[in-house]
Amino acid sequence: MITYADLITLLLGLFIILYTISNIDAVKYKNVAQALGSIFGKESIKNVSMDVSSNVTESPKNKLIDQLSKLIENYNYTPSIQLEENERGITIHILDDILFPPGQAVLNENSKIVLNRLASVIKSIPNDIRIEGHTDNTPINTSRYPSNWHLSVDRALNTAYYLIQNEGVDPDKVSIVGYAEYRPIAPNDTPETRTKNRRVDLVILK
Repeated sequence: MITYADLITLLLGLFIILYTISNIDAVKYKNVAQALGSIFGKESIKNVSMDVSSNVTESPKNKLIDQLSKLIENYNYTPSIQLEENERGITIHILDDILFPPGQAVLNENSKIVLNRLASVIKSIPNDIRIEGHTDNTPINTSRYPSNWHLSVDRALNTAYYLIQNEGVDPDKVSIVGYAEYRPIAPNDTPETRTKNRRVDLVILK
């Protein structure tokens, strides 16, 4: 019975250690190690070495943010591209000066380079992507765009279509919407602040 009890106790300790290793948590690991040390003696625990920090991998969300941030920094896109994390997910705000001529929705050549670089990061992730068009509150009334609604939707559509047709983004994951001037991120009271509202947002949904 004594031998059997020793065996059961050792097996219990083994399974506790295995469970702890399979669910890496630095605090839990330390607490369990201390508890087992008090039961089996510190010498038996002292030789169990583990580099906990090396086994803790970066979360997919943080890795994505890090990749996008480095891309924006490396190509000096900071004035025209900003990242925002909120309850919906990760939003890439792309100001219209980097994508479209004023009052138009045709992608220029420079914008295709920008979208190509962004697509290299986002096309491999499994998340759905919503592409949103926005304008400032300056009225527009042309034969092609009788309102800001038309312009914002067309800009979102052309951006989405380019990413799907030219960059291989899965169309099953893409949706588009146009908000016109009704979702501003800055006041529309000066020319400088209006530029922040003329944008296309790539929203990587949770």
